[in-house]
Amino acid sequence: MASIYSVIEETVRIDTGLGTVYGTLAIPERAWGAVLLADGTGRVQYHPHDECIAASLQDLGIATLVIDLLTPEEEDSDDNVSRRRLDFRLLTERLNVATDWMNDNCECAGKDVRIGYVGTSLGSIAALRAAAERSDIAAVFSCGGRPDWAGDALPHVSAATLLAVGELDIAMVESNYAAYDRLERAFRREVAVIPQVADIFDTPEAINLVSKLASRWFVRYLGAAASTHRQQDIGRRI
Repeated sequence: MASIYSVIEETVRIDTGLGTVYGTLAIPERAWGAVLLADGTGRVQYHPHDECIAASLQDLGIATLVIDLLTPEEEDSDDNVSRRRLDFRLLTERLNVATDWMNDNCECAGKDVRIGYVGTSLGSIAALRAAAERSDIAAVFSCGGRPDWAGDALPHVSAATLLAVGELDIAMVESNYAAYDRLERAFRREVAVIPQVADIFDTPEAINLVSKLASRWFVRYLGAAASTHRQQDIGRRI
């Protein structure tokens, strides 16, 4: 189904103070929510699943920022990629700066609208760690990652959190349920097991299913957060 919204899209450059990262910002007409899609594996432009998830959110009027948490220089060196991928503190700080940048530069991400995170692969760890540190994150969707590696940050996540994992990767299923157990403060927590795949991005069918799950999750929890904030603002004006 074609989107009912026209979308303005541009490549953005964000100086995090810890390296310059690049992303694709897309803002639909009359956007009512905003989601950052964070990937920590490098070469995010070659990951069609990020584009598919982002497009499904844009179709619903949600602005998206697909961001690669590695710098181009780090991606050019295999040694740097391996080292930076596992530097979760660095990736989290870059995501925090990118979130502040979106608050300042995306008109729809103002005081009436809270923000969501999609974390793919190792980006899921940065997304959960950042959500644990911030009060403005309404929802998190971790897909294809190791959320249990977020460790002691998990009990501090208050955002509604959905963890997606492939049914055939038993070790990953166990790791996602281990993370679920530690998300006791989350407004809502769920595990979605994608049937008949190990990697949830293995097939177009699986990617489409993941995109639908993301859409439903953010409509439910970003929408609720936006509505709550608007009601609070109206109450303060009366």
